[in-house]
Amino acid sequence: MKQLLQQYMSRLTSLSEAEQHAILDEILVETYSKGTVLLRQGEVPGKCYFVLKGCVRQHAVDVMGREVTSNFYTEEQAISIFNAHKPDKSSDYSLTCLEDSVLVVGPLDTEQEMYARHTQLEMMTRRMIEESFGQVQEEFAAFIASTPEERLKALLQQRPGLISRVPQHQLASYLGMTPESLSRIKKRIYREHAELEL
Repeated sequence: MKQLLQQYMSRLTSLSEAEQHAILDEILVETYSKGTVLLRQGEVPGKCYFVLKGCVRQHAVDVMGREVTSNFYTEEQAISIFNAHKPDKSSDYSLTCLEDSVLVVGPLDTEQEMYARHTQLEMMTRRMIEESFGQVQEEFAAFIASTPEERLKALLQQRPGLISRVPQHQLASYLGMTPESLSRIKKRIYREHAELEL
């Protein structure tokens, strides 16, 4: 599993193989069962994660008491909660494993020590965050400007496997529609696709 992280190191740093192995020896990899809550809304995060295998949902209960899904993290995605701007440092989101998951776990209280020992690790982390943030910005801009059907088509194109991995009501919440609307739009898209193949 750590081989995936080593590929990231090779792409984002100029660390030697020996330096990569030294870092990998220090990294904590944990297995979590489906349904495990990694972080509850309102708690102060103590860890960040990198998904080697599995699916983690980011969600929150809004002021109306509705549960809203805001992201799904799957293989090769980093999970960080940026809340330093908040006086109490609490998380606006919960993180829950939707599948049995294997995650790299980074305790935030030892993060600076790791960066001090392995300076390129900080650069790699920054590049990963920049890539992720850039992608989130693009997706958010597209989400705001698109119809529910366009959102689903974009998801099917960008993350085709996700639709079969997560419950439909959570997927509908993520796409900003009702489960009934999602079902109707899916049928229409699949029917159009089938007609094009004829």
